[in-house]
Amino acid sequence: MNKRFATAAEAVADIFDGATVMIGGFGGSGAPIELIHALIDAGPKNLTVINNNAGNGHVGLAAMIEQGMVKKLICSFPKSKDPKAFTDRYLAGEIELELVPQGTLAERIRAGGAGIPAFYTPTAYGTELGENKPTAEFDGKPYVQERWLKADFALIKAELGDPYGNLTYRLAARNFNPLMATAAGKTIAQVSRLVPAGGIDPEAVVTPGIFVNRLVEIGGSRRGEMDITVISTDTGLDISVTNGKPLDLDMQVELGRFVRDLSLSRLSWNGEALAGEAQPYLTFGKARVVPA
Repeated sequence: MNKRFATAAEAVADIFDGATVMIGGFGGSGAPIELIHALIDAGPKNLTVINNNAGNGHVGLAAMIEQGMVKKLICSFPKSKDPKAFTDRYLAGEIELELVPQGTLAERIRAGGAGIPAFYTPTAYGTELGENKPTAEFDGKPYVQERWLKADFALIKAELGDPYGNLTYRLAARNFNPLMATAAGKTIAQVSRLVPAGGIDPEAVVTPGIFVNRLVEIGGSRRGEMDITVISTDTGLDISVTNGKPLDLDMQVELGRFVRDLSLSRLSWNGEALAGEAQPYLTFGKARVVPA
């Protein structure tokens, strides 16, 4: 069965008002940005979103929140870099938050995919997050019961996909994506490259196609991901950053902070020397970017 869809818009078209949607990614790494923005264009409301954080800046999940699409957010880190979209709406009482420790979040999603309704963990025992939840003692230690997490849809990002839905992931972009693929009624994956059937070594498959319902190829999509090389030299540290396309403003600022915080002596972009610590925010717009 060929699971390929021609466009992201077609792939997300049936996500309905009030749906529960898992969105993969860890910060920008592995986030299905193009699928998210196709969903924004479609405009469903009152969504419950399960994600690691609350979005950054004005793209991806943050843009969904700005558009008033999200009724409830289940996440671990609502206060990451530049969470203004979420913070403004939370303080205004316009969005509900369920805060979940990160390891517990991953395990609740995994449990949903494995058909395990509940499990016990010591995390959160004796804290506000553990209030009003069943507890039990095992081997003299108290544990809190946590329930599985499942979703109507999962939006994930992979590196390679084949027509049957088999997927591989790129480095840290793997993160929550494989777990979420197993825990949703329909899993929609954007892949950087679609290969023919048999084009992925079976031993390299991370997510088997049985968990994937739809694929859309979005080539060159590396937004939110950077290849960073830091080299120690006699005068300090050099950093080289390679990305498939120019960075957006949020990533420029973040990389500038990275340079500043490490007090890097020199900054190069694909081999071109740029101003370093003194003006990390000003140099990126003038850099010559060579596509990867």
